[in-house]
Amino acid sequence: PFVWVDALYEKVRDYDGKVVSTAVMIAYGVNLEGKKEILAIEPFANESTETWRLFFEKLRRRGLKEIALLISDAHEGIQSGFKQVYRGGWQRCKVHFMRNILALVSPRAKKEVAEDLKRIWLQENLQKAQKEAKGWIERYGAHFPEAAETLKRGLEDSLQFYHYPQINKVRISSTNVLERINKEIRRRSKVIAIFPSRSSYLRLLTSYLMEYTEDWEVDRSYIQPEKLESVMMQYAERLQVA
Repeated sequence: PFVWVDALYEKVRDYDGKVVSTAVMIAYGVNLEGKKEILAIEPFANESTETWRLFFEKLRRRGLKEIALLISDAHEGIQSGFKQVYRGGWQRCKVHFMRNILALVSPRAKKEVAEDLKRIWLQENLQKAQKEAKGWIERYGAHFPEAAETLKRGLEDSLQFYHYPQINKVRISSTNVLERINKEIRRRSKVIAIFPSRSSYLRLLTSYLMEYTEDWEVDRSYIQPEKLESVMMQYAERLQVA
């Protein structure tokens, strides 16, 4: 039902012995039983539409036939690669999106503007969130036109989680759940300045993530299974309409 993706970058020696920055793509999901899973770890030379398409194609071949909602940052390669392989919706991470907008706001006004901006994604439904966004643009658009334009362009993609009101919005509105894992990975990998090979990095990463997965198996469901069944029913209905 829900999948989060992201890429980490590490300095790794390639086959010629050169040190290169390698993109390691990670997919994390919640299955129909409500349990969290690490679905894939794949190293690529870079992030592009082509590499992300290959990443999603591998997931599909391994059995991930449908994704109701993909959650990620706004990397164009992720969006394009995903659409070429799957038919599900895409949720732009609200946290990354807020950072993009606030980068276009003067430092002096940033605190006040951020507090008002945050309220958009705290509304109880889609219509109220859209109304709150309209008000924000009216208040700040003249002062920060680029920020207002960025909000207009990306708003709907950042509000897709509202289509699943039965799910706690904190769970599916951002990539925070994956960011926490990434932070732990970086804490372990930073002690090694340069990895001697891709396989050495993957061994470190997978051994750590296997421990995480074992812990999740005994945890309570991250999302209640009956709610996930209704998500997949909604997804099927949306496909029929489309």
